[in-house]
Amino acid sequence: MGQYGKVWLVGAGPGAQDLITVRGARILGEADVVLYDALVTAEMLELCPNAVKISVGKRYGQRSAAQEFINQQLIECAGKYQRVVRLKGGDPMLFGRADEELTALEAHGIEVEVVPGITTAVAAAAAAKQPLTKRGIARSVAFFTSSTAPGHTDEVAIPSTDTLVQYMGGREAIATAQRLLAQGRREDTPVLVIENVSRPDQRIERITLSQLAHGLDTANGPVLVMLGEAMKARAIPLK
Repeated sequence: MGQYGKVWLVGAGPGAQDLITVRGARILGEADVVLYDALVTAEMLELCPNAVKISVGKRYGQRSAAQEFINQQLIECAGKYQRVVRLKGGDPMLFGRADEELTALEAHGIEVEVVPGITTAVAAAAAAKQPLTKRGIARSVAFFTSSTAPGHTDEVAIPSTDTLVQYMGGREAIATAQRLLAQGRREDTPVLVIENVSRPDQRIERITLSQLAHGLDTANGPVLVMLGEAMKARAIPLK
């Protein structure tokens, strides 16, 4: 077995350049090569001006690199460079396919370090000034996605919690809403839809679960759907 460099799985956060962690920015700036996701912004890549940059973007409904090919690229890069960064949108350990990449790298004896990032749900809650938990109203939160691995066609169960956050929820909005209504969720359950979280073109929309069942009018940016009583807009106190 040849000598390998070290690989860092770095969370870029939701998109804004200044929402990456200090550690993540430092490691990115020291990288020899950076393999980055489709959701990583051009501004984020400015933090690694001297690194070789390789796009390995994966976007729903669009042609993208297969995960096995990405794994192989990481191994090959570790054989050529001493400091390899796999830059992922959000946090690597939440819907980031980190398990597959960690397994592939560890099988070759390659040293790996994970640098967490701000996951999009937390950034979305901050952008909307809408806490995911609220005393007396919401004490449990679940993050879920309807995406499944290739070959897995079983319908993903929707968690039963006070606040639900669906990643990549734009295309699945109608199906998700219909299932929740069938499970007994009220039609007037508050829903927040956040597109392009933390970016200049961020868009926040307040609707109800019954409106969600009719679909969303969104652009091509990543969409997060948050719903539950904690998402109800706060009443502005009279002065």
